[in-house]
Amino acid sequence: MKNYTLKKPETPLSLSVDYYKELNAEQYATVTSGNGPVLVIAGAGSGKTRTITYRVAWLLESGVRPEEILLVTFTNKAAKEMLHRVERLVGINISALWGGTYHHIGNVILRRHAKLIDYSEGYTILDATDSKDLIEMCVDELRIDTKKKRFPKGPILREIFSFSANTEHSLETSVVRKAPHFVDLIDEIKLVQEFYNDKKKQMYSMDFDDLLLNLRRLLMEHRDILDYYAGIFKHILVDEYQDTNKLQAELLDMFASKHRNILVVGDDSQSIYSFRGANFANIMGFPERYKDTKIFKLETNYRSVPQVLALANSSIKWNSNQFHKTLHPVRERGDKPGIVPVRDVFEQSEFLAQRVLELRNEGCSLNDIAVLYRAHFHSMELQLELTRRDIPFYVRSGLRFFEQAHVKDVLSFLRLSINPRDELSLKRGVRLFRGIGKAMADKLWMMITSSDNPAGVLLSKDTAGEFSLNAREGWGKFSEVCAALEKGGIKGLPSEQIAEAMNQFYGEYLSSVYPDYYERQQDIEQLSEYAKRFKSTDEFLSQMALLSEISGEDAGDAEKEDEVLTLSTIHQAKGLEWRYVFIIWLSEGRMPSPLSQSTDEIEEERRLFYVGVTRAKEGLYMIYPQTIDHAHKTSIAKPSRFLKELDANTYEIWRVR
Repeated sequence: MKNYTLKKPETPLSLSVDYYKELNAEQYATVTSGNGPVLVIAGAGSGKTRTITYRVAWLLESGVRPEEILLVTFTNKAAKEMLHRVERLVGINISALWGGTYHHIGNVILRRHAKLIDYSEGYTILDATDSKDLIEMCVDELRIDTKKKRFPKGPILREIFSFSANTEHSLETSVVRKAPHFVDLIDEIKLVQEFYNDKKKQMYSMDFDDLLLNLRRLLMEHRDILDYYAGIFKHILVDEYQDTNKLQAELLDMFASKHRNILVVGDDSQSIYSFRGANFANIMGFPERYKDTKIFKLETNYRSVPQVLALANSSIKWNSNQFHKTLHPVRERGDKPGIVPVRDVFEQSEFLAQRVLELRNEGCSLNDIAVLYRAHFHSMELQLELTRRDIPFYVRSGLRFFEQAHVKDVLSFLRLSINPRDELSLKRGVRLFRGIGKAMADKLWMMITSSDNPAGVLLSKDTAGEFSLNAREGWGKFSEVCAALEKGGIKGLPSEQIAEAMNQFYGEYLSSVYPDYYERQQDIEQLSEYAKRFKSTDEFLSQMALLSEISGEDAGDAEKEDEVLTLSTIHQAKGLEWRYVFIIWLSEGRMPSPLSQSTDEIEEERRLFYVGVTRAKEGLYMIYPQTIDHAHKTSIAKPSRFLKELDANTYEIWRVR
């Protein structure tokens, strides 16, 4: 195993494309690398897509037939765009070329051979909603007592099953990884999984994971089928290889087992999706699985100014488990990235909004500016500040803060504590509880409207007699929550009421309904901290209503704006770029995630920081608040270790006046 480069051949092939002229030296060496296993370490902004496109064109012009090439990408859109560019380059029909996602390729092959694994060729593919609904149907049919102890809802079970399938972890391990609060229910969860799998077979249906599981089963149980496809796929090209999971890597190895002409492109420094099942060992272990691997590195960066790249290189060098590389700039010098210490999250938001307006006045479109963060809840105060200043923004990482269901749920309890005649809040809140549907909510509302003491209706034990036996337990718990928000010591204090609603009921509800319950819990905790700024629940809700109204008006028209600022988690921003990038909450306790403890986890967090940094083309601002509010306590925060690791000459300190 060695690193390869290639000079221009003395006698060029007779080709329609001048590859040497249109590619840089690194790209040219990769594109013309010949046969055998090839690992391409493609640094950020190094022209990865261009390299893959020209590699396909090179193979076609070298005599490889389209149907002998397999191009695997993570989106069908990416495959179509690459193949369209190839057609324009070589000017031939390449419709026979195999291109698309793992699931697309799996579906095409399974449609041909489904009968061999006891499916009809007309099997149905279940989308995420279908899968969730079928899982919940299985829970009902198994008559699992979900009232005795809160049982995970369909979305959580689906995520557990999917994680297990793609990582090949046991169900027990997957529950521990994805939903540890349900470990004591593993036997019931396993029963649901088995029944769910049986149901799918009876229905001649497959979910997305089955497309890969059944493809592997087909290839393993029918060697002639494996030999056929391993034979026709003379060249395999794989994009974003660092994001593959164990099952996907196994399938690629099967397809490459005969000719061994597999070229995988990826960047180990941008491997950030382990929570989805991506296996970092796939790219790091590729040279071990293919002993004769040729390794090429694309280190010429066309995106960022030298100062941004110097900082990125300074950070990622601290990772011990990596293919070492150094990004080299093409662009001319620019400004040094800035580290911006601020007093707290509110000063962070004020500085950022002001600096965005200054950049706008200097001629930079809002479309060319992004704010990145580790977790969605990190953007709450910023969204409020942008809304106040009438700066249009688009939240790429999810719904705007006040549009999220869990935020609306919690606020409904506070609204009821102020106004028990709030019909929308009443019906939203009460239907969160077991056994209470639309009919029972409507009946409760009629009782409220006909009473001179609506608060008394909510708090009276006698009200339970109006409910069905199935709904009484749920009503009792709802009434307890309402009473808890009315008790002395927290009545009228919004922050305390939010915390009490979480303790009484809503925290447990989140954990049983949402796969991303931890992130949603953080949203509510951040809302509670923000609410401490208000003297009364009435004042807090009035402010929230005004901000929600403004935010809601902007949200529907965000994409219609001529200019809009982008807000995104770093995970969602991978593959994108902006002239100016702000990374916020770069404080210990926020970045890296406090859940990341092991060396491997910290190294992935550092890769996440690296991805955020390398999104910037010209300007980069890294902001860290020096205090953190958590659990109703304010503590001093240190700058993220990733900032402290940087070479001192790669940045300058900005002082907020």
